[in-house]
Amino acid sequence: MSIEAFIRNVEEEFDDLKPGILKPESTFRDALEWNSINALIMIAMVKNEYDYTITADDLVKSKTIQDIYNIITSRVKE
Repeated sequence: MSIEAFIRNVEEEFDDLKPGILKPESTFRDALEWNSINALIMIAMVKNEYDYTITADDLVKSKTIQDIYNIITSRVKE
């Protein structure tokens, strides 16, 4: 999985995101108008796409798209 593929998956999951807007350094809370529903959507997307359950604590500790990507890739074997 590449960061670009991860970003495409995130952009596809959230209808209000225009493709190409997110970058690895994007603060996802700002880009996604972060709330509990969007957190659940992110958790579900990661589970469905990568067969990994990212936790709420993982999301709290993360600031950027790259941070989330790093958590997933450090724990998921391709």
